[in-house]
Amino acid sequence: MTTLAPDVPAAVESVEAVRAARRRPRRRLLLVWAGLALATVAAFLARVLLGDFTFTIPDAVRIVLGEEIPAVSFILMETKLPRAVLAVLVGLALGVAGAIFQGVLRNPLASPDIIGVAMGASAAACFAIIELGQEGVSVALWGAAGALMMAAVVRLAGGSGSQLVLVGVGATVALQALVQYLFTRADEYDAHIALRWLTGSVGEATWSQIRLVVVGLLVLLPLTAMLAKSLGIAELGPDFATGLGVGPRRTDLVLLMAVLLVALAVAVAGPVSFVAFLSGPIARALNGGRRTLVGAGLTGALIVVAAEYPADYLFTDVNYPVGVITGAVGAPFLLWLLASGRTGRSAR
Repeated sequence: MTTLAPDVPAAVESVEAVRAARRRPRRRLLLVWAGLALATVAAFLARVLLGDFTFTIPDAVRIVLGEEIPAVSFILMETKLPRAVLAVLVGLALGVAGAIFQGVLRNPLASPDIIGVAMGASAAACFAIIELGQEGVSVALWGAAGALMMAAVVRLAGGSGSQLVLVGVGATVALQALVQYLFTRADEYDAHIALRWLTGSVGEATWSQIRLVVVGLLVLLPLTAMLAKSLGIAELGPDFATGLGVGPRRTDLVLLMAVLLVALAVAVAGPVSFVAFLSGPIARALNGGRRTLVGAGLTGALIVVAAEYPADYLFTDVNYPVGVITGAVGAPFLLWLLASGRTGRSAR
């Protein structure tokens, strides 16, 4: 009669080895989240406390808690702090949205910047400013509507995957031509406003905008988290995903959440260049090649709030929109992706 007793220690050792292998990715993921969160907090504090008018942490805390210091309170509460807060929120929304686009469509080029969603918002906003004489909230609504409409058009015309990216690139070129035509009809004042909106900026941040974005994120992020549980399966491709019970309708809902996040960010800050494009790949690389939407959101927040400082203080006589800095960082990354051939379906 054969006994199994001698094999028990080996079985226990195998189980422990499997458990240890599972714990390592989780530990790395937590470390990535913690590192990105700390870096974001550090960049946030640098943006708020440093610059042409510096604050100590105790003074800033007293002002935030309600103490009124003439002139100083206004600078912190109406200029520095809202810009930093809005930068974090916009970066968070764009980072999560970009990671979803790239994951579902299985292509690192499939970000709102590349496939035309951001340009749709830009074209709509420029039309509202130049042709309709709109400003403020109405321009933001036009931009959000343009992002949603462009996403729907590209999705219907392009299907999914690489074909969608190609359709998006073509649509982007067409919309750029439309924007250039609109600029030929604009006066100097409208052209200045439209150009600043096109670049992407949090320079006009207000607490009412921040409340709008916070409410939007509180609604969209939990829905996105629930729907994104199937994102790992969707990354296997439509055939495998359908076989495992994740049909096209489910992936379309995930993409819809991403588009709504982009529309929310665009409505208050314009299309901040390359944040959605950069966040997902950076977070994935930090996490050992594994997808992490939380990490992508934190990366996006870090990129925007960190870019805000040089945008404001890199040159003493000029304050640049934050999109100028993110664009300067993102363009070389795009060229590297194209040059290295990491734009196919297998790219991660």
